[in-house]
Amino acid sequence: MSLFNRKSETDSATIAVNPELAELTGDYTIDPSHSSIGFTVRHAMVTNVRGSFGKHEGTLSLDGSKPENSSASIDVEMESIDTGAPDRDGHLRGADFFDAETFPKMTFRSTGTEQAGGDDYRITGDLTIKDVTKPLTIDLEFNGKAIDPYGNERVGFEGSATISRSDWGLTWNAALESGGVVVSDKVKLVFDISAIKNQPQAA
Repeated sequence: MSLFNRKSETDSATIAVNPELAELTGDYTIDPSHSSIGFTVRHAMVTNVRGSFGKHEGTLSLDGSKPENSSASIDVEMESIDTGAPDRDGHLRGADFFDAETFPKMTFRSTGTEQAGGDDYRITGDLTIKDVTKPLTIDLEFNGKAIDPYGNERVGFEGSATISRSDWGLTWNAALESGGVVVSDKVKLVFDISAIKNQPQAA
């Protein structure tokens, strides 16, 4: 299901709004119990370690007519990191990596949104880890909208971005006897978001 349909093959700059989806416009709250924020990183040069953050919150502001007016805000609690290995999680929370006691949250604040084609979108913003803020671009796919069994209006997005962790000062590593390092600099971030539309407040 596409939010936008092109008017013609020859005029790629002109996009017609699908009137059936203009109703998406509004403010949404991310549902953490049905969303996930995770990552994948190469370990010891031969395998991938996957992890996630169990505690996060955020909001979306969607404009169904002008996607460039849409925005997103996400806060992640770094203590909630989980890779399935308690010792490794403790190391990641510590000073070698996230120093979660001093810097308890990772944040993302969008600065721009654009349609990449069909159901694909691209959102750009500022990602802050510890005391470093750098630009981040996330490629997103719109998964649709639905009314859940409780009458909530929901929208779904999934997306990913690849970063170099050293750009955020996350430089800890150890050399392998066979060559290479324990932890890759490249990290893939993965987002699976379900958000509920906010209802107008009663007067």
